[in-house]
Amino acid sequence: MCLTPSQSLRTEFREFLRLAIPLASAQVAQSTTGFVDTVIMGRLGSETLAAGGLAAITFTALLNITSWVMSGVSPLVAEAYGAGNKARVQQVARQGLWLSLILAILVMFLLGNIDTLMRQFGQQETTVAQAKTYLDIMLWGLFPALAFATLRSVVSGLSHARPIMIIVVVGTLFNIVGNYVLGFGRLGFPALGLQGLAWASIVSLWGMFLSLVAYILRHRQLKTYQLFENLHLLKLQIFWELVLISAPIGVSAALETGLFTIVTYLMGALGTEVLAAHQIVLQTIIVIFMVPLGMSFATTVRVGQWNGQQNYAAARQAGYVGISSGVVFMTMMAIALLVFPQQVIGLYIDVRAPENATILTAVMPMLTIAAIAQILDSVQKTTSGALYGLKDTRVPMLISFCTFWGIGLTSGYLLGFHFGLGGTGLWLGQSIGVAIAAGVFLWRFHQLSLSKSW
Repeated sequence: MCLTPSQSLRTEFREFLRLAIPLASAQVAQSTTGFVDTVIMGRLGSETLAAGGLAAITFTALLNITSWVMSGVSPLVAEAYGAGNKARVQQVARQGLWLSLILAILVMFLLGNIDTLMRQFGQQETTVAQAKTYLDIMLWGLFPALAFATLRSVVSGLSHARPIMIIVVVGTLFNIVGNYVLGFGRLGFPALGLQGLAWASIVSLWGMFLSLVAYILRHRQLKTYQLFENLHLLKLQIFWELVLISAPIGVSAALETGLFTIVTYLMGALGTEVLAAHQIVLQTIIVIFMVPLGMSFATTVRVGQWNGQQNYAAARQAGYVGISSGVVFMTMMAIALLVFPQQVIGLYIDVRAPENATILTAVMPMLTIAAIAQILDSVQKTTSGALYGLKDTRVPMLISFCTFWGIGLTSGYLLGFHFGLGGTGLWLGQSIGVAIAAGVFLWRFHQLSLSKSW
């Protein structure tokens, strides 16, 4: 029986939600840890908030970049699954685990020496010392985090997204409780401050990774793929194919994440209060943005599965379903942030306390700009996910470089430092870069998907 266009659209939207809801929920749950960390840091004092926020954004930036590299597994698995090529799924998954190990070792070395970079960016010595203490512990969570990202891409590419949500939610709840207990010293444990937050995160990351491994080994269908057999065998041809697809995705993520990270360091050069205000806005946006990020993952899978079947019209429709869903969600979130800014800021600091007046003054215009900009940011993220589903990764990488760094960072620096807008100018500049990227990505997907459909 042939489906009418409206029936086909409803079916695609339903299948998209089956993937997007668990994946987005998992992303939100995972980011909640950073949100709770920031709240606890704020209760430990403004210096701890500044140092801990700097350390957390540094670790998160590097983890996000490498996790995006591992997301290159998703379109390859989805394509193989759509084409019914089971052996291909097995091979891509195994090489993905090899790549996650190599990346983890490289980033661990970088984090172990990150204090030198912090000093070069003008951070205060007390801030660097506290941040280094946190990062020296967190680096041991890199491998389980990246291996989990690899297996998450495999499982979601096979349309099994629900267990990911359950594992991440449970792991996040454990992490939140651990943060409170070890951070403040409860239930007989000593108050470890930032170190306690790091130790809780480490245990959670390892727990989530091992739980997903156990699920794959026990699931009736997934265990038939035998993903963990012959792991010692490195298939160079498939490994390099994965690298060629994944590396541009990682570079694109590095350019985007690097923009926000460099802006964070520039905020620190403007003072502790400005840095603390920026951390409040950024952490709030990060939590909300996890939903369109999960939608982006789902869009990649749906487009990739249709691409594997060579049904390019359906792939095009799947892409637009994901993009429009992201816009609708982020529009609602932007309205909420604009209507209730005091309530949002009050989650981090006491807005009535006189000592927080400077932070409050700095954070309000930043939050307004960020709320509006996130609508367009959802467009660029979900559209890039659609492009990745078509295995188009190199051109988006070049677009990211031109828009995020050539336009976003340059305009932000000029507005913030040369035109005297401070932190507000930095947020405005990076938002301009994101907006232009969204427009160019959307144009490219329209052209590329249309040409394939014909």
